[in-house]
Amino acid sequence: MAMDMNAMLKLMTAKNKFEKNHPKFFSFIKAAFGNGIEVDSVIEISVTKPSGEKLTTNIKVCQSDLELLDTLKTLGK
Repeated sequence: MAMDMNAMLKLMTAKNKFEKNHPKFFSFIKAAFGNGIEVDSVIEISVTKPSGEKLTTNIKVCQSDLELLDTLKTLGK
């Protein structure tokens, strides 16, 4: 399934804006995933809403997750 050029341009524009708004996020991603992530690693994410409500979840990484991450990396290049 090929992505059309307009969709790719829109995605890259949104990525660049996100990176400008949140510069520490990509530094964190590079540090966390820079040397590769291994099967059975745990990735946790938390969201704190303005009301103070906090939601947290995690995943235990499996091989297919690593394959997806490799695919996503190529979109950023």
